[in-house]
Amino acid sequence: MRTASLLKLTLATLMGVALLVGLGVWQLQRLQWKEGLIARVEARTKSEPLSLERAIALAREARDLSYTPVTAEGRYHHALERYLYALSPEGEPGWHVITPLETVKGTMVLVDRGFVPNALRDPATRKQGEVQEVVTVTGLVRQSEAPTIFVPDNEPDKNQWFSRDLPAMARSMFPGGTVQVAPFFLEAKASEVPGGWPQGGQTRLSFPNNHLQYAITWFGLAVCLVVIYGVYVWGAYRGKGS
Repeated sequence: MRTASLLKLTLATLMGVALLVGLGVWQLQRLQWKEGLIARVEARTKSEPLSLERAIALAREARDLSYTPVTAEGRYHHALERYLYALSPEGEPGWHVITPLETVKGTMVLVDRGFVPNALRDPATRKQGEVQEVVTVTGLVRQSEAPTIFVPDNEPDKNQWFSRDLPAMARSMFPGGTVQVAPFFLEAKASEVPGGWPQGGQTRLSFPNNHLQYAITWFGLAVCLVVIYGVYVWGAYRGKGS
């Protein structure tokens, strides 16, 4: 093997190993971040619920309240339901029913009441669940989501939503910005609902955490690259010597 060729091969191998090791280290950093996230979410979901007023005050201080339990008391405005496309845990297509709740103090918060299958999207098919009296709702804070290229555009005119866009939903419910809403959604916990629908408790608290496997894969590829390089160079020099 010529010296120039060996030098090029060595440099390419070193660059490849550095890249693969860097990816492995990055995955270990992601693992640490993900484990911290899981621990924070678990701790928050088990904490005592905040009042809606306290949660709004903290949110206006730019505090991250995601997955924090909050309790609100008020009446639903069922005529303003909005429907967010979702799949049930069993994979059945349907919708999350998002309804504004007005408290006795006049505060408005958008509550994700839970899941209904396609056949029950029409409120007329689940009249028992359209509770008219004052209710107490406990739910987890969820933030507005920016749409991505992998998610269809929302269709407000058809009341079909594919991303949880709080400002847009609020505008569609209260044109002209006449009503201020809380700066977050409440995702209702499971509770007894007349007729059984919508079904609350849909918050998914399991987060994929495959970063350790990914790290091992990248480190393993780095080792393989070094072994291949060594075998190739050894074979080339052995052939040259013979």
